Amino acid sequence: MKYLILLLFLSQALFSQQIDYNTKKGFVAEGYDVVSYFTKKAPLKGNKKYEATFENAKFRFATQEHLNLFKENPKKYIPQYGGYCAYAVAAKKTKMYIDADAYEIRDGKLYLFYSSWLGSKLKDWQTEDTKKLQEKADKNWQEIKYKKN
Repeated sequence: MKYLILLLFLSQALFSQQIDYNTKKGFVAEGYDVVSYFTKKAPLKGNKKYEATFENAKFRFATQEHLNLFKENPKKYIPQYGGYCAYAVAAKKTKMYIDADAYEIRDGKLYLFYSSWLGSKLKDWQTEDTKKLQEKADKNWQEIKYKKN
């Protein structure tokens, strides 16, 4: 009996530890097609006909083909740091919303950034030591990825 209680406790703890994805507009990447960042010259808005859920986060896709590619290998297309601004995770250990058009593909991974009329965090990311920022963001993300924004 006590093993059953322990098993229930451990499974509850594991399932409650869910990554906090940036779904400010209901979907990761503000509803943009995450596969399109890799396959097109500019990201495409997703279509409500093509949706998927991965790790309790919703994604939209522009085409059935992109939805199928995502389903084959979701981790290949999911933005780093739950789809929050990569620069904010690195520089401030915080989760900041993004501008879906401010992005970078680096080493086969998608990074999204905050952008406003004051400036783009993508430019800051690219003008500073990006490798060090990536390392810092990776470390910071491990500490904040389960905390709800």
